[in-house]
Amino acid sequence: MTVPTQPYPTTRRQDLVETLHGQPVADPYRWLEDLNSPETQAWIAAQNEVTQAYLKQLPQRERIRQRLTELWNYERYGIPFKRGDRYFLTRNDGLQNQAVLYWLEHLDDEPKVLLDPNTLSDDGTVALSGYAVSDDGSLLAYALSASGSDWMEWRVREVASGADRGDLVQWAKFSGASWTHDNAGFFYSRYDAPAESEAYKGSNYFHKLYYHQLGTAQSEDRLIYERADQKEWNFQGEVTDDGRYLIIYVSRGTFRQNGIFYQDLTAPDSPVVELLNQFDAEYQFVGNDGPLFYFKTDHSAPLGRLIAVDIREPAVAQWQERIAESTDTLRSVRYLNRQFVANYLHDAHSRVQIFDQEGALIRSVDLPGVGTAGGFGGDQDSKETFYSFTSFTTPGVIYRYDLESGESTLFRQPTLQFDPALYETKQVFYTSKDGTQVPMFLCHKKGLELNAETPTYLYAYGGFNIPLTPGFAANILTWMEMGGLFAQPNLRGGGEYGKEWYQAGTLERKQNVFDDFIAAAEWLIGQGYTSTPKLVIAGGSNGGLLVGACMTQRPDLFGACLPAVGVLDMLRFHKFTIGWAWVSDYGSPDDPEQFQTLLDYSPYHNLKPGTHYPATLITTGDHDDRVFPAHSFKFAAALQHAQGGSAPTLIRIETKAGHGAGKPTAKLIEEATDKWAFVVDALEMAL
Repeated sequence: MTVPTQPYPTTRRQDLVETLHGQPVADPYRWLEDLNSPETQAWIAAQNEVTQAYLKQLPQRERIRQRLTELWNYERYGIPFKRGDRYFLTRNDGLQNQAVLYWLEHLDDEPKVLLDPNTLSDDGTVALSGYAVSDDGSLLAYALSASGSDWMEWRVREVASGADRGDLVQWAKFSGASWTHDNAGFFYSRYDAPAESEAYKGSNYFHKLYYHQLGTAQSEDRLIYERADQKEWNFQGEVTDDGRYLIIYVSRGTFRQNGIFYQDLTAPDSPVVELLNQFDAEYQFVGNDGPLFYFKTDHSAPLGRLIAVDIREPAVAQWQERIAESTDTLRSVRYLNRQFVANYLHDAHSRVQIFDQEGALIRSVDLPGVGTAGGFGGDQDSKETFYSFTSFTTPGVIYRYDLESGESTLFRQPTLQFDPALYETKQVFYTSKDGTQVPMFLCHKKGLELNAETPTYLYAYGGFNIPLTPGFAANILTWMEMGGLFAQPNLRGGGEYGKEWYQAGTLERKQNVFDDFIAAAEWLIGQGYTSTPKLVIAGGSNGGLLVGACMTQRPDLFGACLPAVGVLDMLRFHKFTIGWAWVSDYGSPDDPEQFQTLLDYSPYHNLKPGTHYPATLITTGDHDDRVFPAHSFKFAAALQHAQGGSAPTLIRIETKAGHGAGKPTAKLIEEATDKWAFVVDALEMAL
């Protein structure tokens, strides 16, 4: 293992101790929360200098970069959808920093460029972060985000001419766009403009739903809905396929229980009606037949079901069940061709079934194998739809699906410089600390001898009801080419097994998630698949918290750690940007009992000086306004101070980058190169 040749930057320690709920809590690196101060900026530059000097001396770095670039260089298609007489899809030719949006009139036509984000910046850091096409296919509302920020600016483009109109909508965030059927404008959500110093740091409260009429200034946009008494409510507007209703999703942070309101667009100045306002379950609007609204919900069904609600008689007693709860997890339903396309998870991989309007099974969609299917877009009259299928060794293949015949036909299939037949995937189940059976995917080259010398990359998430399913990634393929085993467990807190599985990894039960991850590592070692010196753990965002918590609880168990854009200070996460929204999973530091739970596992607060911590490379972006980058800054400073061994503890701070969405391909390759070079060296892999 290479030892840094440059000393770590000297990081000033404040004598700052707060008494929280009767307990003294030290926060010596609070000053790093001031991102724009000269001292913080100097610290960032000094840390990056040490990290880059370390990475540049690693002999395998350039070889890894070359292979990553080769494997990343393949066509990647988005899932097509149809509006009016036009089809729309995205495509990246391989190494383009951003995917390009195209349109075509017939599926066998040569696609025409509608919007190329690569022309909007020299370094690819302006991304297309959202778009919506009008019902007739003539107009595009599109959102751009810069440097990885969640802030979005919406503009409007004519599809036929490619010309932009003068419309500009600013300070949107966590928002889509939905057109009225007369093409006169679209609904969107936004916050009030922040003070300049608070744009990437300040808390986001008081979301508002607006309607923008084409050809008018944003100052004239009509406010559709706000709640001055509910600063944490967020709103999303969606126009129904028949154009009659505006569906308003009402959410409270990341709580899975939401409300559904609506407005009748055919009646001028019609009121917003609170249809489902108990916030007692999750409700996803699927479609409607006039006043009969369809919802996918976990109300009285932890694994999900489909119900019909007549808005003229909306009482719970009048609800009609259309698709009953299954033994698999119902993740989504689409209403297409007057049929319901239900996408299930069976042990963390996709199963898709088609039902008629009354809920009778018509057929199952024949998928190519064990993997993840997504897409199935369209409206209630669509005769066709498109879906993607991917697995650990299958890059996203796009299929056209005939909703009347049930036939899938290949639309686009990327080709890579590798043979998927040389790899194998299996699913195992292991026992966690409390006896819970947890599934885990294992993928590697066929014929790989699994023993104590096998380098193993253990990656997980475990939160916010988000499932981890099989998916292709060029960087993971590179790892397996180098002789590594890839392991992906499906921890509690995720969405693989419905509401109860998710809730078992939240609040005072959050330790279950860490126990599941630690048990995965112990199982891999106990089965003789790897050993501590050859085991690296990784995760991003909530997964960064996972890595931080596990490496502070069990520093003896891992050979290397890669916490990315992590939530690492559990006592102050709620004070920045959208962090307050995460109390659904974490609890609130302002609550005395929840505070103690958070303090017990907060990575920043549980580093112990003199401990031998594994080799660690922390990664974040200087424009991350989802998980405030000071989480990573403070954890890196504390880790460097606490490290009692010789293993490197470094932080890589990407400039003009955020939480990850919209990151240009060049930056993705650079970051993956540095991570693999670091890991190969830390685990002393023989390439």
